[in-house]
Amino acid sequence: MVDTSPPDLPAPQAHPADSAAAASFAALVGKLDYLGPDDIEHIRQAYRFADEAHLGQLRKNGDPYITHPIAVAAQCAEWKLDAQAMMAALMHDAIEDCGVTKEDLVQRFGAPVAELVDGLTKLEKLEFDTREQNQAESFRKMLLAMAKDVRVILIKLADRTHNMRTMGDMPRDKWQRISSETLEIYAPIAHRLGLNFTYRELQELAFRFLYPWRYEVLDKALNKSRHRRRDLIERVKEEVERLFIGHGMQVRILGREKTLYSVYRKMDSKHLSFSQVTDIYGFRIIVPELTDCYTGMGILHQLYKPVPGKFRDYVAIPKVNGYQSLHTTLIGPFGTNIEFQLRTHAMDVVAESGVAAHWLYKASEPGSDTSQRLGTQWLQSLLDIQQETHDAAEFWDHIKIDLFPDAVYVFTPQSKILSLPRGATVMDFAYAIHSGVGNRAVSARINGEETPLRTELNNGDVVEIITGDHAEPNPAWLSFVKTGRARSKIRHHLKTLAHEESHLLGERMLAQALRFEGIAKLPSEEGEHKAAWEKLLRFTGNQSRDELLSDIGMGKRIASMVGKKLAVLLSENGLKPDALLISHERYASGREDSALQGVVTLDGSEGVSVKYANCCKPIPGDRIVGYLGRGEGLMVHAEDCPTGKRLLLRDSERFLQVEWADEPVRPFETVVTITVTNGKGVLARVASAMASAEADITHVDMGDEPAQNATEIRFTVAVRDRQHLAAVLRSLKRTASVLRAQRAKNMRP
Repeated sequence: MVDTSPPDLPAPQAHPADSAAAASFAALVGKLDYLGPDDIEHIRQAYRFADEAHLGQLRKNGDPYITHPIAVAAQCAEWKLDAQAMMAALMHDAIEDCGVTKEDLVQRFGAPVAELVDGLTKLEKLEFDTREQNQAESFRKMLLAMAKDVRVILIKLADRTHNMRTMGDMPRDKWQRISSETLEIYAPIAHRLGLNFTYRELQELAFRFLYPWRYEVLDKALNKSRHRRRDLIERVKEEVERLFIGHGMQVRILGREKTLYSVYRKMDSKHLSFSQVTDIYGFRIIVPELTDCYTGMGILHQLYKPVPGKFRDYVAIPKVNGYQSLHTTLIGPFGTNIEFQLRTHAMDVVAESGVAAHWLYKASEPGSDTSQRLGTQWLQSLLDIQQETHDAAEFWDHIKIDLFPDAVYVFTPQSKILSLPRGATVMDFAYAIHSGVGNRAVSARINGEETPLRTELNNGDVVEIITGDHAEPNPAWLSFVKTGRARSKIRHHLKTLAHEESHLLGERMLAQALRFEGIAKLPSEEGEHKAAWEKLLRFTGNQSRDELLSDIGMGKRIASMVGKKLAVLLSENGLKPDALLISHERYASGREDSALQGVVTLDGSEGVSVKYANCCKPIPGDRIVGYLGRGEGLMVHAEDCPTGKRLLLRDSERFLQVEWADEPVRPFETVVTITVTNGKGVLARVASAMASAEADITHVDMGDEPAQNATEIRFTVAVRDRQHLAAVLRSLKRTASVLRAQRAKNMRP
């Protein structure tokens, strides 16, 4: 026999508010008949602990604060959450508001309960730059906790729901912030987890307090409409019931009404008046078996005509949160549009409770494992994103992208279905399959046709990704990918690549700087020179040798200055400079000082740590110089570039000598300006001339001016070196209609 008796009643002299709190807990215990006596006793202990911790605290309406945790736990009981979750719900504010520590909870109630409470607790008041950063960091902590245990977010949503229900007791100046946060963050999370009842309630409450006047006006309009259309709804319900009985099918028909917020959103997005929103009412039909969904759809279409394009099959292809149902919109009596949803009882439980159906609907029932797996899929991806994103604000940006509720459903060539946000591109699809596929993607086929990687996907597309062994992510992909997973994977790869390349570049630069100081090679950080490296790291403030070398490669530290300091430390440690080497290096550089560090050879394989300036677009054969921007790596300018000259005057210590390798490994871009006489086929002849000279055209700019007799066209072309460019220009000058062809110089950076 389950013990559902209330806790010990307070003494007669107790305050009435305390009695009310005890009565609230007694009502909560009455909902726990799905738990065993031991579990209920543990929940009692958690209640007593929370009651004592919150003693003397009151809510804005004057009630004891403990009534709030009890209400949160009551919502969790509706979802049939387990005893640990119920205990965490009762104590969810204990760490934050009452000075209780996580260690206290571990000792009293065990580690699992303490972890749940800690996941719900906001970060302590650290020194963040902004309130937004504080919110991002707090939310990041909660998301990571819920990715490990979905009960965290269920309790958090129950907490937010009760806070919104009692928002009227809060100061009015807080309504805007809390309601906006609910609408933008918590309601979408509830939707992603399939908690549709909570999703709709949070939207409705947020709308009520965010736009009180609009809510009131719409509420009155809907009440009037409800009275006018009562007869219509009753008539439709009777006709549908009679039709299904006639076909021998036992169904349950539930009338439903759009929420005020969904009506408002439709009016706002489509610029409609209230009278123009015709599909305010709908019906949900619960059928016995899955196949009855389709049979019932056929029966309904015999009664009322369907609206073209308004049929959705979420049974065969469930939504990402596990939702399954058939949707159809029919033209009912008097030309009124009415939406019908057909689903089984199991589908209905999942549709309203999402991941909570794991507890509501026993795992032995069909469909429950699928709903749990689909519902938590997004949560598991959070951990994956977190591994590549250590900045809270950036992590938060990724998550907000993935909260976008609309989805497209696409197929792999093996007919596996993937759900992606509306507007997702080929690259989002590639990273959804595997980060290795995304990182190596070079092209794609959609429905058998070659398409660019930035192509947006549509429902039903069959997408095939073509990869290359030596392909790498392109920073330009960040401008069009839509999912947080794709964005974080690309950024992580680029950062890792930049770090590795900056480390190698920094190592080369510091070794060369040491040669200027008479030390032939960069010494190891172990062995006899370990003390010198430790002193150098204390001097620079770096944690490790690798970090220091990366900083040099990124331009955060000047190699010549670090080299001078390291040379002094090595000299103190017994490693004396070689005077002959100093003379040789400075003579070879053509300078008597060491402001310009040793020569760095470039062949185009350096990656993201070396960039070629857009203002002059240097190519092999040009005389070049290297500028170490602060935290930007090495920027290569042509020696006669005005921008480079200005930087040299301002920051001469940040320049170093660079030269081209004998055999660069790739072509380099430059800009060619061509003046042509206007006429048919001119562009084709120019392009053909470039192709015959083996130059690749990467961009064409014809300007915005109207066509004239003589028109200037700017081509960005990829060439091997200056000799190759000269051959391209000769080929162009021999082309009919070309008046002038020359290399463009001094472009804006």
